[in-house]
Amino acid sequence: MKQRCCQRWSAAKETVVHDGEEDKVEEENTRAICNSSAMNDEQQSLLLSSSSRFSPPQGVKLSYGTAGFRADASLLPSALYRVGILAALRSLKTGSIIGLMITASHNKVSDNGVKIADPNGGMLSQHWEPFADALANALSPKHFLLLINEFVAKEGILMDGVSQAEVLLGRDTRPSGDALLEAARQGVTSVVGAVATDMGVLTTPQLHWMVRARNKGMQASEQDYFEQLSSSFRCLEDLIPAEKRKFDGLNNKVIVDGSNGVGGVKLKVLGSLLSALVIEVRNSSEDGGVLNDGVGADYVQKEKVAPHGFGSKDVGIRCASLDGDADRLVYFIVPPESSGRIDLVDGDKILSLFAVFIREQLSFLNENEGVTNSHQARLGVVQTAYANGASTNYLKQLGLEVNFTPTGVKYLHEKAAEFDIGIYFEANGHGTVLFSESFVGWLEAKTKEISSGSNGSEGKKAALRLLAVSKLINQAVGDALSGLLLVEVILQYMGWSVHRWNELYHDLPSRQLKVKVADRNAVITANAETVVVSPPGLQEAINAETGKYHKGRCFVRPSGTEDVVRVYAEASTQEAADTLANSVAKLVDQFLGLGSS
Repeated sequence: MKQRCCQRWSAAKETVVHDGEEDKVEEENTRAICNSSAMNDEQQSLLLSSSSRFSPPQGVKLSYGTAGFRADASLLPSALYRVGILAALRSLKTGSIIGLMITASHNKVSDNGVKIADPNGGMLSQHWEPFADALANALSPKHFLLLINEFVAKEGILMDGVSQAEVLLGRDTRPSGDALLEAARQGVTSVVGAVATDMGVLTTPQLHWMVRARNKGMQASEQDYFEQLSSSFRCLEDLIPAEKRKFDGLNNKVIVDGSNGVGGVKLKVLGSLLSALVIEVRNSSEDGGVLNDGVGADYVQKEKVAPHGFGSKDVGIRCASLDGDADRLVYFIVPPESSGRIDLVDGDKILSLFAVFIREQLSFLNENEGVTNSHQARLGVVQTAYANGASTNYLKQLGLEVNFTPTGVKYLHEKAAEFDIGIYFEANGHGTVLFSESFVGWLEAKTKEISSGSNGSEGKKAALRLLAVSKLINQAVGDALSGLLLVEVILQYMGWSVHRWNELYHDLPSRQLKVKVADRNAVITANAETVVVSPPGLQEAINAETGKYHKGRCFVRPSGTEDVVRVYAEASTQEAADTLANSVAKLVDQFLGLGSS
């Protein structure tokens, strides 16, 4: 019967595309629904009834990517309702708690979006993304129900009304959040046996953390999140050697741009639990400013200027910026001169700081504890091709293993999870540190030995530090709040000012451009998007052009959302980087541009 359902669905889809015979489609849909045994009558009736209240907007096609669904908030009620159903199905499939976060991150305030957090706190399995697309774009309630029937049959999901499901709902501070959350709640509860739990206004990383914690059997309230971060921070502070405690007065202070979003409010709460660090939050959502308007990590990183509310009074003080939902973090330095430009300390520099610290702790473990090869942790760093070449060279000079993945957090996270300790960051400030379960278990066993001894060796202290880092940094997803605390405590441990940190290496000048093309899918890349394999001859032309420039590096890749090809170039001077980027852009246009055919 399920096979007949799949055949009818395929036939119905062909009819939609080629014949436009809507009546025939409805007839086929109805037959397939009636003949399918994936759902009982009560469940089918409930879905048909609830879906009729959420008609999809005409002429709008949504696509689920790294950011989930994202659009003008007025276009999203139907998508939120349907993602609520998807989240409930995901919970039934995995037998775990799932998260649903309503946010549009660094987008303008009139936008909103939604994304799913899987049981481990990570992003929705890529295997389910095509179903998310199909579900969001189904035009009629019956076609919508047919999609669900076919999918749950294929996945073996029991919609028997007996199996239980739970979805945690979170939203940021956007005014559209309440109405969209209600649409999502109705979606979740239209699946019999599914419960929607409203966790309130949260940062995106907080919701991901809560999902991961609940599925590990841990307490997972917002207060638990704050307590874990603050206690881990204090533990790391207590383990700073006395001779390295060089910070005092001004150096104990960091000023943070909250992007007029949810992160600023949460950081104020977190800061109140810390005594050794002064966090001054500006551009909090309580200040009356506009979300992501001239503020936030995305603005600071792209424009390389100080956000609103920062100026000459902040010279010499560490400054940082969060994005709208607090999953990105960058630091910056306001220079003495009034040029308006800043010295940006981006995600590459954050990655480098974390790598230096963790590498040192692992060396203490190996040197002081006589750790055997079976216990030596494998540390890996993961970047994309957009990482500045100077950062990659610096990390390799430290003797670290540097890996590259295609652009996208889901690829970085997946690769980092292959190591005992995996560090990944994008230049935009999104990243984290992942610790394998086996290595955390080993650290816990090692730290238990400390309680039985009077004085821990440097190796045992290093184990304590690493264990505290694994609890401080968000293991589920990039988290600006936990990342900021880890940056601050490592700077204290190293005795470094933000200027000393920024001098680890000097970025190579770079330029990014985009070229409109007839079909972006004509570009096929390999080696983490650094080499073009199609169309033939383009990569050879890029290599020839790049070879003309000192420290030249250039790659092109198709956009994931629009018919453009993106060009990235580096060279020893800004003029050379600009010229290289423009020259390669012309090559792309010759091979693929709108006039190339």
